[in-house]
Amino acid sequence: MPRAVDGTKHKDRRKKILELAKGYYGRRSTNNRVAKDAIAKAGQYAYRGRKERKRDFRKLWIARISAAVQEEGLNYSQFMHGIKLANIEINRKALSNMAIEDKATFTALVSQVKGVLAK
Repeated sequence: MPRAVDGTKHKDRRKKILELAKGYYGRRSTNNRVAKDAIAKAGQYAYRGRKERKRDFRKLWIARISAAVQEEGLNYSQFMHGIKLANIEINRKALSNMAIEDKATFTALVSQVKGVLAK
């Protein structure tokens, strides 16, 4: 029985790989063997990037909170410690948005934290 070289499954597999590699530079977008490696590497970068994005956003939120709290005369670590002592459960993303969009509420929160730290 002859070996099937141009079967549907074979074509579909190559087509899927080249479809994913569309827009890549040079042979990476047209040659199946090179495109396969490029897609594997891109997948590794994408996986790593999804983890890094979480870290980067947390860093951004912390920087924003720190800047807003320093205007009120505290530093970030004191503020976060005061929030824990005051039993206020609010995440850094929400705190960051509050510091940007709702200054009055954030200032009230900082004064509440200062009161708890003073005790």
